[in-house]
Amino acid sequence: MSSTRAAPAPPGRPARPRRGGPATAARRPAWRDRLHRFDLRTMPYLMIAPFFLLFGVFGLFPLVFNGVVALRNYQLDDPTLPYWAGFANFRRLGGDEDFWNALYNTFGIFLLSTVPQLLLALVVAALLNRRLRAQTWWRVGVLLPYVTPIVASTMVFSVFFSRDFGIANWVLGLFGVGGPDDPIDWRADKPHAWIAIATMVNWKWIGYNALLYLAAMQSIPRDVYEASALDGAGPWRQLWRITVPMIQPVVVFTVVLSTIGGLQLFTEPMLFDLNAQAATGGPDGEWQTIAQLIYKVGWKDLDLGYAAAMSWALFLIILLVAGINTLLTRRLSGGRR
Repeated sequence: MSSTRAAPAPPGRPARPRRGGPATAARRPAWRDRLHRFDLRTMPYLMIAPFFLLFGVFGLFPLVFNGVVALRNYQLDDPTLPYWAGFANFRRLGGDEDFWNALYNTFGIFLLSTVPQLLLALVVAALLNRRLRAQTWWRVGVLLPYVTPIVASTMVFSVFFSRDFGIANWVLGLFGVGGPDDPIDWRADKPHAWIAIATMVNWKWIGYNALLYLAAMQSIPRDVYEASALDGAGPWRQLWRITVPMIQPVVVFTVVLSTIGGLQLFTEPMLFDLNAQAATGGPDGEWQTIAQLIYKVGWKDLDLGYAAAMSWALFLIILLVAGINTLLTRRLSGGRR
């Protein structure tokens, strides 16, 4: 039985550690620890940094600059005005009839679109949550209006609500409403124009919100519905007593999202106008929204300072309404305040 021994190191010279010995093993964990610390502490910030950079350039800077412009006399066709206007642009809003008319139209269309939209989306989601034939087809089908380009769908609806040859008047005529001799002019007054524009908005967003609700409903255990059915709860009672409280975070999310989108409505009322270039929302501003008025004041009247003040007023209104809607939604859906 033979054994090999390493040759002793010469006197006065330290022995070299073997390859793979304790020194190499000590260096390797130290390098891995540094990499692990970098991955945990630094990498997350590097991954989210592009979002904040883009938000700072395209979100935060325009917001701050818009606030500065709101305090200026930024009239493009009259550069002789004093540079600073202070809060004059904001005080001007109080006596501007066009602003209050646009605000009135915005809230009218918002109520006619958002409330039915979310209620119908809940009902559609509850139906899609059941066992249906061709279930995937139905779920994809309700999303088709959302993926349709908004300009294309709005142009189609603009013809749909035509006074003389519109399909809407033809359908209503079958039920004795209007008719060939007395067609409804959907662009003649506020109520009809609001209904037409709200129909466009509802058609596009009901399916999107329904899929959000459906995704939340998928996480509710079936045992809950089975137990409630044994207690005598029908589908309608299950929807409002069980489903809505259990998907409350998604409901609040859709309410806030619909509030922001509804109060910033621009494309549908803009293209519904036969004279879209003027951005007046009808001959007498029957359906002119705040977003339309901001566009008109800023890029038609060239008064960017006053348009910026309107933008900030709309921003504050959206914050206020979204906060109120969130509190009401949590209370009505049975959630905690």
